[in-house]
Amino acid sequence: MSQFSEFMNDRGEIDSEGIMQIIPYNKFFLLIDKVTKLTPNNIIAVKQLTGEEYFLKGHFVGFPIMPGALTVEGMGQAATLLARSNIPNHHEKDVLAYKLKEVKFSVPILPGDEVRYEINLIAQDERGAILQGKVFVKEALVAEALIMLAIVNKAEFRAKFSR
Repeated sequence: MSQFSEFMNDRGEIDSEGIMQIIPYNKFFLLIDKVTKLTPNNIIAVKQLTGEEYFLKGHFVGFPIMPGALTVEGMGQAATLLARSNIPNHHEKDVLAYKLKEVKFSVPILPGDEVRYEINLIAQDERGAILQGKVFVKEALVAEALIMLAIVNKAEFRAKFSR
């Protein structure tokens, strides 16, 4: 049973309210609407682009597409959820982007698209995680990346870098 089962509905999904209780994001930067599958080794999460998102208003003018950086951020948020699901006392940790490799964008993501993030865990220990991320619209692979995350003590990290 997942340590996040308290956030799951009867279909085993986690909605955005539950996601925001697990990762330190709020609705203004959350790029995942729900988690549809979560096991110790993989996660599937989705985002429905309505066309009203702030980033679509200026990227590209006259031809709105989801920025690649935010596509990667969505993968990172899903990867963070997966990594946190394997960390005892995960609220005592911060999970941070460490390295991205082999990032590829194949097809633009457009208003109205349902974006599906599929992340597979390759390896994880107390210091970090390595994951393979893929992003789909319907069955088309639109982006992918090898994601490396750092896992740090939250209190120590924030004390070191607070201003």
